[in-house]
Amino acid sequence: MIDFTKLQVWQKAHVLTLDVYRATNTELRRDRSLAAQARRAAASVTTNIVEGCGTASQGELARFLQISLSSATELEYHLLLSHDLTYLERGRYERLRSQVQEVKRMLTGFLRTVRTREMKRQRDVRDQKVSLTSDT
Repeated sequence: MIDFTKLQVWQKAHVLTLDVYRATNTELRRDRSLAAQARRAAASVTTNIVEGCGTASQGELARFLQISLSSATELEYHLLLSHDLTYLERGRYERLRSQVQEVKRMLTGFLRTVRTREMKRQRDVRDQKVSLTSDT
């Protein structure tokens, strides 16, 4: 298990989630449905990182990181929609969008690392099985 609070990607995603909640309390309060969707997507980014860190395998961690990345992309769209509907002023939108993009880059890198480790582990297991069968 991984202590998610020590992960820089989780820390950045958590700050993003807090900022989205703050924005939805002010600028998006005119559209409660859109505000709720943006909040759920933001919370899903951090929640899926947390769930993945609680799993025992790299494969499961990768699956949760992929879901987190998808949620970040969904959030990015909700922010764009909020801006285009003139609920979010341009400066706030640009700051939030920049945060989302940074989190997505970090998630992509973390996901790549986890998948590489998982592929190496699978290769090592396969090589070990081949070694055991050739010894007999």
